[in-house]
Amino acid sequence: MNLVDTHCHLTHPDYKEDLKDVLKRAKEKGISRIIVPGTNIEDSIKAVRLAAKNSMIFAAVGIHPHDADSSGKKEIDDLRDIALRNDKVVAIGEIGLDLYRNYSKLINQQKLLTKSLNIASHLDLPVILHNRSADKELVKILEKFAARSLKGVCHCFSSDRALVNELLEMGLYISFAGNITFRKAGELRSIIKHVPPEKLLLETDGPYISPEPFRGKRNEPANIVRLLDVYSEVYGLSREDIARITTHNANELFSLGIKEDAAIVYPIRDSLYINVTNRCTNRCVFCTRKYSNFVKGHNLLLQTEPTAREIISELKGISKYKEIVFCGFGEPTLRLETVIKVASFAKKKKCKVRLTTNGEGNLINGFSIAEKLKGVLDKVSVSVNASGEKEYARLCNPCFGSAARGGISNFIKECVTQGIEVEVTCLDLIGEEGISECRKEAEGAGAKFRLRHLNKVG
Repeated sequence: MNLVDTHCHLTHPDYKEDLKDVLKRAKEKGISRIIVPGTNIEDSIKAVRLAAKNSMIFAAVGIHPHDADSSGKKEIDDLRDIALRNDKVVAIGEIGLDLYRNYSKLINQQKLLTKSLNIASHLDLPVILHNRSADKELVKILEKFAARSLKGVCHCFSSDRALVNELLEMGLYISFAGNITFRKAGELRSIIKHVPPEKLLLETDGPYISPEPFRGKRNEPANIVRLLDVYSEVYGLSREDIARITTHNANELFSLGIKEDAAIVYPIRDSLYINVTNRCTNRCVFCTRKYSNFVKGHNLLLQTEPTAREIISELKGISKYKEIVFCGFGEPTLRLETVIKVASFAKKKKCKVRLTTNGEGNLINGFSIAEKLKGVLDKVSVSVNASGEKEYARLCNPCFGSAARGGISNFIKECVTQGIEVEVTCLDLIGEEGISECRKEAEGAGAKFRLRHLNKVG
């Protein structure tokens, strides 16, 4: 398991006597990167020096809103200078607004935040945002930077769903601290489910806010594993899924240099997926490949297509999975023989095997493929995504033109005839009438129907 603590104040005096041991315990728990945020100029310099001495530590430099009253032009100039001169500075932060403690005047906090965001914009760095009891004021400032490639995270989130929606709309990430493990934190845990896992980061905020059962004691990076159980339950994903997704998110946002190789075989929850090709016969307007090469933290952009032998060599211990699924970044029936060989191997291991397809396999291969799939597949999931020929052409841009939608319908019927369980799926973007038509088609052919949601992949 590879984890990233995106927010831990290792420069705090609480770590002075045993930092070496703290880092050792972090490594033992699988933590490969820790981001140390600065809270003023002196602290930012300490964070940079600490990062320079340790390969797993990276620095963020910032001035906390508590110090806004005492921060002027010199401090802002120093902040920019520190960020420019040090290779391991990956963000501007901790910056933001705090109307809970009110240690500095709001007007000074607003000026400091605006100037700090300007630095981040000019240097194209993400920001680490602090917010307490200042939702409206924070959003008002962030909106001014939304069109200027604003990127970053609102750390130690403790507000409401309305702010979640505002931050996500601006493309920001969100992270929660150890208080999500507290017995009376049900309301905060309910907010987590409104944050897509693709926008979630892990943090401890050490030495503060230790999770259960360490509440009241000093927090440290190793304790971050305590958050995995909460996220796993909220999202219905495994602890390994959460670790992989959040590590990718941190790597993408902060450029931490974590190597993420393309996956041929990749687990999500209790299923094992097989990525046989990135080629596809459609150019769907909603395709996730337009936005990212990653699905649930897995890099699916293949450099070369794997052979059946290469795939099978990676299928170790496959009996523990609920199902084996052919579903990567392309249309699997473009490599029909490879699918059949690998599926046959999986069936010998007594695994349940499913194919996820656009349903154009007959057109691709030039003959009815259902008979060849019989006996090696238990289930076929067909993404129809539109009820009619014109709408399908508009949304999916099939290379087979007007023949595509009819070919999909024939494929569904042929699979049902061969005794293969068929599930017809479509996206909710086509509206109630289109969904109803797709449902009727599925039921009329003897197949099941499942509605999928736009931008929810994996």
